[in-house]
Amino acid sequence: MISRLKRLWYTVRPLKREQIVYRFVYKLFPLKRLTQTSSVQVIQSKRLQWQGPEVVKSSLLTASKASFLNLQADITKATIWNNPAYEKLWLYNLHYFDDLNAIDSLSRKSMQHDLVTRWISENPPVRGNGWEPYPLSLRLVNWSKWYNRSGIDDQAILDSIAQQAEALSKQLEYHILGNHLFANAKALVFVGCFLGGELGVKYLKLGLKLLDREIPEQFLSDGGHFELSPMYHCILLWDLLDLINLANIALEPLLINRLESWKNTAAKAFEWLKVMTHPDGEVAFFNDSTIGIAASPSQLKQYAATLNLHTTRKLNHYELLKNSGYSRITYDNYNLIFDHGEVGPSYLPGHAHADALSFEMSLGERRFFVNSGTSLYGLSEERHRQRGTAAHNTVVVGSEDSSEVWGGFRVARRAHSIVNDVFVSHDLVTISASHDGYTRLTPSVKHNRNISASNDEVIITDSIDQVGVIAMAYFHVHPDIKITIISDDSLELQSDEGQCIIVKSSTPLELEHSTYHPGFGVSVANQKICVYLENEGLEVSLKFKRNTL
Repeated sequence: MISRLKRLWYTVRPLKREQIVYRFVYKLFPLKRLTQTSSVQVIQSKRLQWQGPEVVKSSLLTASKASFLNLQADITKATIWNNPAYEKLWLYNLHYFDDLNAIDSLSRKSMQHDLVTRWISENPPVRGNGWEPYPLSLRLVNWSKWYNRSGIDDQAILDSIAQQAEALSKQLEYHILGNHLFANAKALVFVGCFLGGELGVKYLKLGLKLLDREIPEQFLSDGGHFELSPMYHCILLWDLLDLINLANIALEPLLINRLESWKNTAAKAFEWLKVMTHPDGEVAFFNDSTIGIAASPSQLKQYAATLNLHTTRKLNHYELLKNSGYSRITYDNYNLIFDHGEVGPSYLPGHAHADALSFEMSLGERRFFVNSGTSLYGLSEERHRQRGTAAHNTVVVGSEDSSEVWGGFRVARRAHSIVNDVFVSHDLVTISASHDGYTRLTPSVKHNRNISASNDEVIITDSIDQVGVIAMAYFHVHPDIKITIISDDSLELQSDEGQCIIVKSSTPLELEHSTYHPGFGVSVANQKICVYLENEGLEVSLKFKRNTL
């Protein structure tokens, strides 16, 4: 009991007062009724005629079947919206209505209209998953984009949009903050422009007030989103592009006044994303990140081009994202991305992994060393494992995580990383960093990692400052890479195209089975290299060979 209370204390202590107060307020006084019951009139001059890219794959397969997170289900029964047999995130996706603006969406207009009508009749205010603020936010944006674009004329839908906006405005996610509050704000801005009139202006002003507060808070000076997840960075960058697009379409003066600032923020965000994107065109897997949830970097770039936002930044030999805590080393034949940052904002580490001093590496356009990714949310042991240190390319001390991740989206004591030294020349880049995540242990332990990178070789040196402590370094290999054992301390890694890395360790290494998660609901068998740290430390050399095919 004492250890649980201690963990809870370390989890709650960094929270903002606002988060704690609103958590109690919403718990004690949940939303039970709405005042918006009469029909609303949409002001004709403010009718939103949305034009935007369709990049999401269709999720509405037929009138009776939908697919989310690689799981198909029959959706004909009214109970589907809150069916406990399905994961919460799957049900959330059902309520989002992303299909309304997915690829070739207009071809499914009749099915979509029927499902929207069903949602209204089968989800009375304010009960069930669909009335929670996050799915409310995403659905309001989707319905606002879709309604006029599809030529719908349905007063019941307009009235429901007004009801949903009221429900959202009364339960804004101040208890969570971060990307959730940003989504709330975006939804209010969209529905405000859609409804127009006095009611629309009320929601528009509230949404903009939140955005004015949150954009400077959430986008760091180096362009990164402050939750330090490349996947969520893409989600928030898409939201920002949507707002820029909305300003151009609606020509609302309150939006136009903010347009230049939003464009500047988006430009910096693209610079950050360039650093955190592998040559295969997808993001690195640090913290909660995977493929297929957010728009890809190329899709974001294409969207930006339609808005006359051009992103032509060329990567330097060494890139440092100082505020985010990531470095990238780029040579002719490989790219290495190194995490020496915090777990995220102190009051919002929900999407953090215990991945201090982890790295990922691509050779050519192939990923060789990968963090394990994210395939699910929730409270399962598998969710905990994927967030744990052993699922990343870094060092585990005494079977403990570098940060105390727990409860699906909680973190108690956190690792704090610092960069001790950086040297950059044309022929060599060295980075020395350390973290204090294991100083909570007995005895107290500090992990130090040095990366020395040249054109032909990367040497990773790990050390801990205590004798007799059990520590293990993990190096997760992408499932497409063939592994050949050379000796007890060396391996050969080779891609189908013939790119090759010789891995040589200062101590014997072993291979263990693991899993890799390049999408939600996706688990692919792979292998990880395991090496014990001796008292004098560990040196692992990654030497590159020319193509052998």
